[in-house]
Amino acid sequence: MGNRTPKIMVINGPNLNLLGRREPNVYGSETYDEICARINLHAKQLGVTVLFEQSNSEGAIIDLLHSCIGEVDGIVLNAAAYTHTSYAIRDAVSSIGLPVVEVHLSNIHAREEFRHTSVIAPVCCGQISGFGVQSYCLALTALTEMCRCG
Repeated sequence: MGNRTPKIMVINGPNLNLLGRREPNVYGSETYDEICARINLHAKQLGVTVLFEQSNSEGAIIDLLHSCIGEVDGIVLNAAAYTHTSYAIRDAVSSIGLPVVEVHLSNIHAREEFRHTSVIAPVCCGQISGFGVQSYCLALTALTEMCRCG
C-alpha cells in the first residue's frame, strides 16, 4: 500500500436511511446523514478516505460489494436485517477478497432471538455491535490498521 491514503467503503443496508425516525429507542435519534458526518470526521482524524452507500435492495448491496474490487482497501458493512438471512450477501463478501467488518448500531445479541445469528460474520474479519455510531468508528479504526500494516 505504501504511502497511499487508505480508502474504505461504508455500505449500509435496508431501513438505515430512516435513522433518526426509526425506533430511536433502539437506534438513537441521529439521522443517517448525521451518522455519516460523524464517521467522516473520524476518517479524517485517521487520515483515510471514506465513501458511503446505502441501499434497501439486496441485489444493489451485492453490486456495491462487487464494485469495491480494486477500488477500496476495505469495507464496513451494516447489512441490517439481511445480516440474518442473506446468503447471497455472504457469498459476495466471501468472493471479493477484501477485508470486511460487519457492524450494527444496536447489540444484536441482546435483541430478538432471530437477530442473534449472522450469516455474514463468519466471512468477515470481525463484527462490532452495540456501540451506536462508535461501532462504525471502531470498525474504521480496525480496517485502517489492517490496511497500514499489510
